[in-house]
Amino acid sequence: MRCPRCVQGIHRSAAQCPHCGFALSDLNEIYGADEVSLKRLTDVAGALRLRERRKLEHELDLFQLSFPQLFFSIYYGALEDRTNIRQFGLWLLNHAAYEDLEISRPNDGGVLLLVDLNTKVASITFGYLLDPYLSEEDTFNVLAKAHPHLLQGNYLKATLIIIKQLSRILRKKSRQANRHPELINAMTSQDSGTSRELKRIRPNRSLEDGSNLSGNKLSQQKKGSVE
Repeated sequence: MRCPRCVQGIHRSAAQCPHCGFALSDLNEIYGADEVSLKRLTDVAGALRLRERRKLEHELDLFQLSFPQLFFSIYYGALEDRTNIRQFGLWLLNHAAYEDLEISRPNDGGVLLLVDLNTKVASITFGYLLDPYLSEEDTFNVLAKAHPHLLQGNYLKATLIIIKQLSRILRKKSRQANRHPELINAMTSQDSGTSRELKRIRPNRSLEDGSNLSGNKLSQQKKGSVE
């Protein structure tokens, strides 16, 4: 993963960044240490109409049907000028307590799309169970496809693109993992207890083809952002 402060590469299990000294506890000093009650779709900035909210909630349901171990969540906010969106996304997924998710979907398997309406900047943060399936390059490319719509204020269209593109990547990577499980084993050999879970993250076959897919404590995440 990359440090959300200096953006240098660090090991996911590192207690702090060896380059700048960043630690997750630093974010608690900024944003607090308590849990934050959220829903999968949280629109504190009023970006969506009611009909658009219902459309996105339906897409989030489809995502969960397709990937039973995962979930996709969205946060539309109007962040303060000095807020670092990468750091805030990392903190938020760590502290989020989702009201509309069952316990069987921990934040370790979550994807958080954070959109700042003030700057038209978006960031994706995801739990460590997705490390073998997503890279920062993947999330950057996904965000880049939606960026023109964000600039136009078309948040529904941008979000649908992001969920659809991310689902496509996950389906492709999960098929590769099924064909070459040794790759997953190699990537998780240093992470005790996670390999068995990771190998089970694959799409439901009944929804794998022809579906319009789009869209609890987390120790580490990776993220990508587009400005």
